[in-house]
Amino acid sequence: MADPMRIRANVVGDSTEVKVLMSHEMETGQRKDSSGKVVPAWFIQDVVATWNGKTVLTAQWGPAVSKNPFLSFKFKGGAKGDKVQITWTDNKGEKRTDEAVIS
Repeated sequence: MADPMRIRANVVGDSTEVKVLMSHEMETGQRKDSSGKVVPAWFIQDVVATWNGKTVLTAQWGPAVSKNPFLSFKFKGGAKGDKVQITWTDNKGEKRTDEAVIS
């Protein structure tokens, strides 16, 4: 899971539109492997988005979210050159943070 997130952030009118593609396997805990053993649940649990240090989105996810999830959202404000940072934590405690500059 070494792939970084792909984040695009653009000013659209008076809002900023953010699109994020996250790299994560997202196992539900209900699938079995080839030997018949249940594959343990492994999924993104918390997502936080900040803009210039201010939280603009928080989300709690569960095992029903697909592999390599895509997230799109808008928030009021933002200007070209500002930074948007996305951080997720999964149910095993792994954490990933990445950022993009608003264009």
